[in-house]
Amino acid sequence: MPVRAGDTIDPEATRRRILEVSERIFYDRGIAAVGVAEIARAAVASKASIYKNFGSKDGLVEATLEYRSGRVHEWLANGTAAAEAGPDRILRVFDLLLEWFQSADFHGCAMVSAAAEERATGGTATRLARQHLQKYRDFLSAELNHAGLPDAPELAQQLLILIEGATTVSAIDHDPAAARTARRLAALILGHAHAAP
Repeated sequence: MPVRAGDTIDPEATRRRILEVSERIFYDRGIAAVGVAEIARAAVASKASIYKNFGSKDGLVEATLEYRSGRVHEWLANGTAAAEAGPDRILRVFDLLLEWFQSADFHGCAMVSAAAEERATGGTATRLARQHLQKYRDFLSAELNHAGLPDAPELAQQLLILIEGATTVSAIDHDPAAARTARRLAALILGHAHAAP
């Protein structure tokens, strides 16, 4: 899209705007259903800008998923920071999930959806979804270790299954109550681990 006379080009702002728009549209409609031309129109950018910044649609998808994952984990870190480290901070994750599940634009986990679209073939979306889930495990393991709970990797995996399971059930059932159920189960898991000799 041509720049008006006197306007300056801010390449970083253009790139960020493209990522914000592609994140929203890919999340709403899926990756395969959306073309570069649609992203360009919605971002008020040229297709040339997209190709210059990302190389191809695949490059845009990769950058968008990395951007999404980073935003999710920043949201988790910021949203749990005020809670006491350890089990309280872990349970706060489920409170955040409830808020997210209740939002009008909630459609489930974008990273898992992208990997499912790819049929989990080991391509880029699947690789990035694995990294996204591992960041969850790392966060949970750190909080479990802080609390001195044993078997942190196994407990982190159990909690991650609750998080992703609640996200999927809530998206399909259109019922945010799955977050409350998952929170109760997480409290039981943490309580049992704390009581174990």
